[in-house]
Amino acid sequence: MEEDLCGTKNVTNIGWCPEINDTILCWPETPPGTLANKTCPNYLEGEAVVGFAYKLCRENGTWYVNEKNITWTNYEDCRFPDEILEFYKCINFLYIIGYAISSLALLVSLVVFFSFRILKCTRIKIHIQLFISFLINSLLSIIWYTEVVTKVEVTEANPLWCQFLHIAKEYFMVANYMWMFCESLHLHIALVVVFMADEKIMKWFYAIGWGGSFLIVLTHNLVRIYLSQDTERCFMEENRVSTWFISVPIVLTLASSIIFLINILLVILTTRNPASPNPAPDSTRKAVRAALILTPLFGLQFIFIPVKPDVGHPLYNIYLYFSMVIISYQGLCCSILFCFANHEVHQAVKRSIQRNAHFQYTRSTNYQTADSGGTGFNLNGQNSMPLLSTHKHATNNGSVKL
Repeated sequence: MEEDLCGTKNVTNIGWCPEINDTILCWPETPPGTLANKTCPNYLEGEAVVGFAYKLCRENGTWYVNEKNITWTNYEDCRFPDEILEFYKCINFLYIIGYAISSLALLVSLVVFFSFRILKCTRIKIHIQLFISFLINSLLSIIWYTEVVTKVEVTEANPLWCQFLHIAKEYFMVANYMWMFCESLHLHIALVVVFMADEKIMKWFYAIGWGGSFLIVLTHNLVRIYLSQDTERCFMEENRVSTWFISVPIVLTLASSIIFLINILLVILTTRNPASPNPAPDSTRKAVRAALILTPLFGLQFIFIPVKPDVGHPLYNIYLYFSMVIISYQGLCCSILFCFANHEVHQAVKRSIQRNAHFQYTRSTNYQTADSGGTGFNLNGQNSMPLLSTHKHATNNGSVKL
């Protein structure tokens, strides 16, 4: 309460810098030409912090204003204790490892999808778009954790490339959820709607997956730039108000996906009987099971936001490890369920192996045949075996002498 009233008192010392609240600390009236200092607050960055913060009262009795015309407080000396720094470095490293493994799995999956012409149905096309969004998001995240998060000088300078990187990473992260929504929507249409042209439906999916993501990210960042104005440190510190502009759309898409999938599951259960006139295809049932696993998995970090432990709570570190696993390994889970465990992919690979084996066998057989009868072909390409037979027969009858 005292912090809220900071800066509202009348000046008691004429010529001194007035009491001011910089939203983190309350600075009392300070004599001109003085560098005031205070112990760094423990809640800065949500963690115990050591060091001192400084604020300069200029000779004219006004607080120092930086080049951006902002009354500035120097918190550069505030830092985490060494053991906490090591913990966060470990978390960052594990994020990088998880994203790297997911990137490799996604890359292999995309190669598989593009290598077989038989894998060209609408469902696989949606898988490809989902995998592309995951792959790019994973690669951008690796750059983010190596070039931004671990480098204080970059976040303090807040360069434009760093801000753009954050927005691009956010765009492809939202695209993950929008294409996951398209996955469940397509499964729902495939079972509920009698017929719809693939070309037409893919245009809608492109609009939802890429266009819808663009509108969400654009709205969110316009709010951050012009309303909450929390764009410092490469957009890493966000106001709770602006967070809702991206969390709510994602949660809504997840909720819609779950509703679609529950309805699909009910349809499958009613058509499971072999005597049913319209039984659900086996591939569709497997795709639904994969989507049922992935959809809630993708949204766990949003579902647990209301119950996120406070910093310093015994479960806080466990929460960070849990978040790291479910976020960085989403691409791997996606690859396993939609590609490596996909029955259609198994059939395509199996047929390819069988064709190659048959080709090699045929080629080997032809080679052996040509090799064994090599002396039976003259230089003119005509088979001379009948001539040899005639020659032998004539000799035995005495008609022809050698």
